[in-house]
Amino acid sequence: MSNPYQRKKRWKYLLLIFAVIIAGSSLLYTQYLVKNIARSERTRAQVWAQTMKQILSSDDNDFLNYVFLVRDSLSVPAIVTDETGEFKFTKGLDSTKTFIKMDGITDVDGKKAPKYDLEYFQRELAIMKSQHAPIKIPIYSNTYWMVYYKDSLLLTQLRVFPYIQLTIIAVFLMVAYTAFSSSRKSEQNQVWVGLAKETAHQLGTPISSLLAWLELLKDKFNAEDDPLLAEMANDVKRLEIVADRFSKIGSKPVLEPHSVYDAVKDFVDYFRVRVTDKISFELHGDSKLMAGINIPLFDWVIENLLKNAVNAIEGKGNIRVDITPSKTKNQIYIDVTDTGKGIPRSKFTTVFRPGYTTRKRGWGLGLSLTKRMVENYHNGQIFVKDSEVGKGTTFRIILKSIKNDNPATT
Repeated sequence: MSNPYQRKKRWKYLLLIFAVIIAGSSLLYTQYLVKNIARSERTRAQVWAQTMKQILSSDDNDFLNYVFLVRDSLSVPAIVTDETGEFKFTKGLDSTKTFIKMDGITDVDGKKAPKYDLEYFQRELAIMKSQHAPIKIPIYSNTYWMVYYKDSLLLTQLRVFPYIQLTIIAVFLMVAYTAFSSSRKSEQNQVWVGLAKETAHQLGTPISSLLAWLELLKDKFNAEDDPLLAEMANDVKRLEIVADRFSKIGSKPVLEPHSVYDAVKDFVDYFRVRVTDKISFELHGDSKLMAGINIPLFDWVIENLLKNAVNAIEGKGNIRVDITPSKTKNQIYIDVTDTGKGIPRSKFTTVFRPGYTTRKRGWGLGLSLTKRMVENYHNGQIFVKDSEVGKGTTFRIILKSIKNDNPATT
């Protein structure tokens, strides 16, 4: 029988791979478009650079008008410098930072020359140098001007667009997944709550009848002290507790102060006579350690852990329960240790997920319900403290300790 959790996990991986393929394809196609546009812009920059050369070397006015039109058709920002880095021409830059003053004297021939925002030009030039290699224009013998340019706004937006698109899609998918998941869980909870309460209602009538039949048996055979009937009565009472558990599902349980040791001991005493005598039980702790617990639900927690331990042992072994106070925090530790087959470290969190089971006929709900009852109903924690394959496992429950208001409790 295929594990439903494993099937769900495989589907998640397949969907993730499919999403990665879609995202990767989108990025590759966008990069393809970016390269083509970048190649086109460099070609236009080269044409613009050639027009600069023609303007400087031609005396034909008609031809110069055509060359100026070609030059002005460049859509990307550009800067032209000489070999020493002195700015000569600009294209598509912030006009408010270009030639903002007309006073000042050059160091070359003493003539007045325009001033400009040097920091702005140097910053823009650094960006251009980082994006593209310059285009050289031969002006005179052994003299060159350098044409630098940067990506147009369209190309810049196109580079960023796929990442923005993927981010928006990812946010939308996360919101949609969270909403649908929450709705689905709410519907499932309503179904399970209704089913649990109906089960409790249906169990009520036969349980009452069994109690009446037990009393009739005791009277008919005068067997008030018969140990077999006493154990049957314990089992019927256990059925009452189970029905009570199911009736409480979906409602907030009332937590009352109880001795954790006494609550665990009561169930261990009941449970130990109902499993093979090849499995021994040990219980250690202080009965004065108090916590706010709901006895029917807390019994269910201990029952699930002990049953899980018995199944792990598969025959002969030992189950030990240690109840100890935390040395640094106001907490109580309940450690349930078995000598069973153990759990791989990679499965420490997986074992608490619904549907996960290693048994052929298991439902995989025991530890999931246990975690929910401990964390949601008792405000505690439960986790695999330690485990070694072939040697055993220790589950730890952490409950908040409360003061013992009854010194007579032992």
